[in-house]
Amino acid sequence: MYSYYSAMQTILLIEDDPDIVHIVKSYFQQSSFNLEVAFDGPTGLAKALNSAPDLILLDWMLPGLDGLELLKRLRNERRIPVIMITARTEEIDRIMGLEFGADDYLTKPFSVRELVARARAVLRRSTQIPQVETISQGQLNIDPQKREAFFNKILLNLTTLEFDLLLSFMEQPGRVFSRDDLLIQVWGRDFEGIDRVVDVHVSNLRKKLEAAGATNLLQTIRGIGYKLVER
Repeated sequence: MYSYYSAMQTILLIEDDPDIVHIVKSYFQQSSFNLEVAFDGPTGLAKALNSAPDLILLDWMLPGLDGLELLKRLRNERRIPVIMITARTEEIDRIMGLEFGADDYLTKPFSVRELVARARAVLRRSTQIPQVETISQGQLNIDPQKREAFFNKILLNLTTLEFDLLLSFMEQPGRVFSRDDLLIQVWGRDFEGIDRVVDVHVSNLRKKLEAAGATNLLQTIRGIGYKLVER
């Protein structure tokens, strides 16, 4: 159903700790990635917007511009996948990163091998191309190949995960998805997530749909999960 290309991909690491930069760069280059580096927030944002890397590894605490504010500004311009790296271990901090549009998170100290594996998973999701035509539900239209979604001809500015969630709902309208269903289908079987991760991304998706005028389209089924109302 899907195709995936294996050409060398560019990853932008935005991190101010030179020791972390050294080891991460070494591992990713050994894994056949092209890795670029920025040591502060403003430089990282400029590189992200100008060079459009395939994936960004983003530290939370950065000089000049912190990771959350950088992510917020980035999401206004680009839909580049982002893995946030943070020393903050509280769940609320992780959720905050997801609410700002991060696709995944990893807490310090971390295994660089795990970071490489997560990067591959995020890139795989963002480069999968479903071989299907445009899917429509009423005024909601989604083009899996172009990875674009519209409601009433208004383009929805969705993150990678929000798009994948919407595609899952659109492929089976009316089906009630449990949180575990969505974790497996969107994040993958190897993702060790928490239910709150799904809730945050579904909530963000619903807000964007409602802002475009699609009210009551994505519904919560209490105690079970979510569904897209058939139109």
